[in-house]
Amino acid sequence: MRILAEGLRFPEGPIAMPDGSVVLVEIERETLSRVTPDGKVHVVAKVPGGPNGAALGPKGRVFVCNNGGFDWIRLNDGMRPHGQPKSYVSGSIDVVDPERGTVEKLYDRCGDNLLKGPNDIVFDAHGGFYFTDLGKRRGREMDRGFVFWAKADGSHIREVISFMLTPNGIGLSPDGKTLYVAETETARLWAFEVTAPGEIRKLPWPSPHGGRIVAGLGGYRRFDSLAVTSSGRICVAGVDSASIIEIGPDGTLVREHPAPDLLVTNICFGGADLRTAFVTLSYAGKLATTEWHEAGLRLHHQL
Repeated sequence: MRILAEGLRFPEGPIAMPDGSVVLVEIERETLSRVTPDGKVHVVAKVPGGPNGAALGPKGRVFVCNNGGFDWIRLNDGMRPHGQPKSYVSGSIDVVDPERGTVEKLYDRCGDNLLKGPNDIVFDAHGGFYFTDLGKRRGREMDRGFVFWAKADGSHIREVISFMLTPNGIGLSPDGKTLYVAETETARLWAFEVTAPGEIRKLPWPSPHGGRIVAGLGGYRRFDSLAVTSSGRICVAGVDSASIIEIGPDGTLVREHPAPDLLVTNICFGGADLRTAFVTLSYAGKLATTEWHEAGLRLHHQL
């Protein structure tokens, strides 16, 4: 891997742009930023709270999962998030106009329930998007997690998966018929059959939430965000295993790609042939790039 940029303050949610730049969030800095091909970093917008996962949506706007903020542990060579800050109010889905730098709060609740810690997001082909809500951690307790589907115009949001344990990365299969969700603390990758926009077919008990387990890895592992390739493989960031873990849709562990950081959090694909991978190395605050062995899946609204 080649290091494209350094000095980032916990980067996440990379979006590959057609001009070779990468738009990403800096969670600790509370910004949406752009990294140009020469490694320079420019702030696109200030996003108060905890901007986390991000995706391009309609009209070139950037939809941001805002986790509401973290406390931070800073060490000589990096930083890591730690629990819920005193300033926390709720999570939200924010929309950034990158041309003007304006930020609009699109959703902060579903019905009577506040969003707790939105984390990652993927658009479908029907004008909506799925996002995970990992929840927040406090001294002696933590929230249960959920997956929601919402319309991009702000008119509707619904809960589609309930009571997961720290749902984080999310993505759709190439045909849009399978929704993948990675749980952080269990290091499990789950699959859900999509039957209509924002609707899934749930498996019966003993599935804890209606999902089908694709893969669960042994040893001490934790999963973060994910991206899907053109052939349907799921590339999951191994947040504590310093790698990108490539998993087949049948659950076969295809291979593990080492990455030089303690907190590898996300991957996206760009370039003319979608074979350029961008990986966020969040602990050390770096953005890395490498050529992947196959093309990534072109996302809806990807320019």
